Amino acid sequence: MSAHNLDWYAIHVKSRCEKSVFEQLNQKGFESFLPMYWSRRVWSDRVKVLQMPLFGGYIFCRVDMEKRLPILQTPGVINVVGKGKVAVPIDPAQIENIRAAVNSGQNVQPWPRLDLGERVRVEFGPLQGVEGTLLRYKNASQLILAVDLMQRAIAVEVDEDWVVPCRNAAPLEHDAVLVH
Repeated sequence: MSAHNLDWYAIHVKSRCEKSVFEQLNQKGFESFLPMYWSRRVWSDRVKVLQMPLFGGYIFCRVDMEKRLPILQTPGVINVVGKGKVAVPIDPAQIENIRAAVNSGQNVQPWPRLDLGERVRVEFGPLQGVEGTLLRYKNASQLILAVDLMQRAIAVEVDEDWVVPCRNAAPLEHDAVLVH
């Protein structure tokens, strides 16, 4: 079976081992894909522009799952991503979309996925600092603000680009938000 007929899988690797695993898998004859982006890092004494993995901790590889042992034995590899113990292939269109974006010459960067029902914080705009639950309704992003004690909530439309998941957001300076 030719490599182009094989499914793509996400390979979970140890942190900061992406490049090493990518090179090792290529040396073993596997078709691998490690999408990268340029990141500006600031230290106290200097600024550097580094090439970083777009999906930290993961690379993509085409593989016949019956012949995956050499992948799993590669230093730095944790496992093949799947559900339970069953590896799940990635839609090849998604791989091609990522490849097209990386090769486009446009600025590409990781982005936190926002899921419906996820707790988010507004980082920009007139509602900066407000936390709520993200909801989409009729092609608009809505932030749901709840008053738990009263078991009531309101919805306000926000630009989805203004919000970040609370798991990545800095702590709020104020415990309450007053609305006039």
